[in-house]
Amino acid sequence: MSGDDDITGSSAASEGFDVASVRKDFPILEQIQDGHRLVFLDSAASSQRPNQVLDAMARLYQHSYANVHRGVYRVAERATNEFEGARHKVARFIGAPGANEVIFTKNATEAINLVAASWGRANLGPGDAVVLSLLEHHANIVPWQMLAAEKGLEIRWIPITADGALDLTNLDRLMDGAKFCSITAMSNVTGALTPTDQIIAAARAAGARTLIDACQSVPHMPTDVASLGADFVAFSGHKMLGPTGIGVLWGREDVLDAMPPFLGGGGMILNVTTEGFVPDGLPAKFEAGTPPIAEAVGLGAAIDYLEDIGMEAIRRHEVEITAYALRKLTAELGDSIKIHGPSEPSARGAVLSIEMDGVHAHDVSQVLDERAVCIRPGHHCAKPLMRELGVSATARASFYLYNDNEDVDALSDALIRARDFFAI
Repeated sequence: MSGDDDITGSSAASEGFDVASVRKDFPILEQIQDGHRLVFLDSAASSQRPNQVLDAMARLYQHSYANVHRGVYRVAERATNEFEGARHKVARFIGAPGANEVIFTKNATEAINLVAASWGRANLGPGDAVVLSLLEHHANIVPWQMLAAEKGLEIRWIPITADGALDLTNLDRLMDGAKFCSITAMSNVTGALTPTDQIIAAARAAGARTLIDACQSVPHMPTDVASLGADFVAFSGHKMLGPTGIGVLWGREDVLDAMPPFLGGGGMILNVTTEGFVPDGLPAKFEAGTPPIAEAVGLGAAIDYLEDIGMEAIRRHEVEITAYALRKLTAELGDSIKIHGPSEPSARGAVLSIEMDGVHAHDVSQVLDERAVCIRPGHHCAKPLMRELGVSATARASFYLYNDNEDVDALSDALIRARDFFAI
């Protein structure tokens, strides 16, 4: 574990931005619950939204709302410009070569299902192998299991190490003959950062296409899909200060062009006759129906906010707060808790899955709620991983740019209270 041994609480801001000033942009964090200020530590599930995002969506609805890509009146043109402007912001934010490679979906789950249903159905057949890992969220497991049941596919699993990272010892063997590999960039349970460059290189050497589930990485660190080398990247808006109801699938233009449409209807066609249809080009081919217009604008505003702070500064801050949390909780709770995942803060995201000796995670969460500390108990939509870890549930605390060391102190105090309560 990096850093010094000082475990005294400090609200000093990380280099690059002032957490106290950031927190003022989030109205929900001003709440007082049972005499305690709200400490929100569940951003791995869904982040909060700053005023700038809420205001951008309200302005659209108040002044510029109309359906996009259809009307020629000025209000509709403004709505279309704002919607497509958000697409260009996403492309810039993730380093995409072109905005036409950015597909708006309703969330990352739909984005992964799109790839499985479109690319997978068109390119995979009986006996073909898909490589996943035991770190995956159900959203990156179930679509492939559904396709495997339909097509007779083989699913291969990359195992994990004792500290909750990926074990790549037999990576070349697992990739041998595989047609597709779909891997998370960061575990939402152990926080482990996966060596995506090594995995993508092995997949490409085997002739396999790749998808990266970047839900837990895009909101927290710089992303450059052009240099990443994957064929697809999926992530959600609601984990990166944006609204619910919008996600992103980025794909290589040549790969997307060759794929059949996922959903059919208005907006995704070039022509329709009684004999059939001709799909439109990218990105329209994969955006049937009225899209999430205000949600896209909100996501664009969230990207503006994140870029204003700087993703490198956010990553530095989260490494620092994770290091402090590991030191603090280990020193003050000792053997009464187990924190799953790598011990080195720079090897993980700001996610701590905590197992308290003899106390169920849901009970821990309820006691913490009495101190207005919001954490997430459960299996975190990662049941295969939880079985591998030998637990049914953990109490997960996750940090973001609006959290600081004082929030860690509140977490530690509340966990001590929970431990002592159940020891009676």
